[in-house]
Amino acid sequence: MGQPESRESPGAEQLELPPGQRLQRGWPVTHYGPVPKFKPDRWEFRVFGATADGQKHCWNHEDFAALPFDSVVGDLHCVTKFSMLGAEWGGVLARTVLELAPPAPQVTHVMVWAEYGFSSNMRLADFASERTVFATHEGGELLTAEHGFPLRLVVPHLYAWKGPKWVRGVEYMTADRRGFWEERGYHNVGDPWREQRYSYQEQPGEGPEL
Repeated sequence: MGQPESRESPGAEQLELPPGQRLQRGWPVTHYGPVPKFKPDRWEFRVFGATADGQKHCWNHEDFAALPFDSVVGDLHCVTKFSMLGAEWGGVLARTVLELAPPAPQVTHVMVWAEYGFSSNMRLADFASERTVFATHEGGELLTAEHGFPLRLVVPHLYAWKGPKWVRGVEYMTADRRGFWEERGYHNVGDPWREQRYSYQEQPGEGPEL
């Protein structure tokens, strides 16, 4: 993990930082577990769960790479308190996936699944944000394996753990349930501007119903 660096004196960029965050120069590698080996002939992206047509939708790597490519500019706020500002992400918008594989009307949340069974839950509205993107590129360059190649989710308005690396699919859900880090004490929503870092901070309605 790289070490966050903060500017010596306050500047305009620091005004854009959520509370408790420090400006990062460079991009540290942070993840849990080993880096998976990419096998393009076995890679598949799935959308399943409460889809509008009741069917599972799948793309192999070649077909997913052929989906419309868009670029968004968005920050990356790590819960370990470093932030990257104004990164340019290229890939497939979450909205594109929602259009190609629509959720059923009663869907309220999604679970994003990644390699090794890693998962992250979020509200459908957060997933459907115009800047939520399944990124293949950052700064015009392909992601490295350490940063999530071939695919990572970026949700700029939430803490970075909500955007897993090495994504393999999305599950549409009609009720919320916690993902990997959320089951281990992290906040169920993860809004950095409200500094929602840990589950003990959750207010009524911010976590799954028991």
